[in-house]
Amino acid sequence: MLGCPALLHPLEVAVMSASLSPSPSASPAPRAALVVFSGGQDSTVCLAWALSRYQRVETVGFDYGQRHRVELDCRLKVREAIARDFPQWASRLGEDHRLDLGLLGQISDTAMTSERKIEMQTNGLPNTFVPGRNLLFLTFAASLAYRRGLSVLVGGMCETDYSGYPDCRDNTLKALQVALSLGMDTPMTVETPLMWLTKAQTWALGDELGGPAFRELVIEHTHTCYLGDRSQRHDWGHGCGHCPACQLRSEGFRLWKASHPTAP
Repeated sequence: MLGCPALLHPLEVAVMSASLSPSPSASPAPRAALVVFSGGQDSTVCLAWALSRYQRVETVGFDYGQRHRVELDCRLKVREAIARDFPQWASRLGEDHRLDLGLLGQISDTAMTSERKIEMQTNGLPNTFVPGRNLLFLTFAASLAYRRGLSVLVGGMCETDYSGYPDCRDNTLKALQVALSLGMDTPMTVETPLMWLTKAQTWALGDELGGPAFRELVIEHTHTCYLGDRSQRHDWGHGCGHCPACQLRSEGFRLWKASHPTAP
């Protein structure tokens, strides 16, 4: 005889339903979100995505001694532009937080946190990989969210066009969501809207969310280049044009542009 199904703990229900997101046309969800916001293209598109879905959205950035710390200035310019030029989002944009994770940079020996040539390692990962970075980012973000009454964490991690970082993988983040929810005894939803998108599709999503004006914001104000180079402006934005981050961004823009030849 079949037994009765076991009752699910509320945290298990939250984990199982984490992938269910409202459609872009739906009314904003009453929950509030915290976006892990670096000031790069991906996190900026995620910020727009969150602002289109939640009634209140706060942002958090991390200073971990990154080589491209110019992104810390860019993130403020992006927020200012959204508050100024996108009235449909401005009223939902809440406070910004900047946390000092300098210890991460001190214990990391990577091309992301020191002046080193970017190259592949014997383990198959580029030496720009900062071990545990996204795990720490989301853990500190969850701690902040708990205090601020925010139940959704939004990150720009992607497993499609990416550098192979294991802490960007979907399974990693699903496991972390379970750990955060159990460890804080409150449902924490980790949303990764770019997880299965190519960089070209990320450009397309930005256009869908905010149109040409948002695309121009991404091009002009966001920063992705690992070397922190903003001396060169390309049609896809500022950067050295050669590092892995620039290559992914520029190729994604080229592919998006090829499929949208009449885009303004």
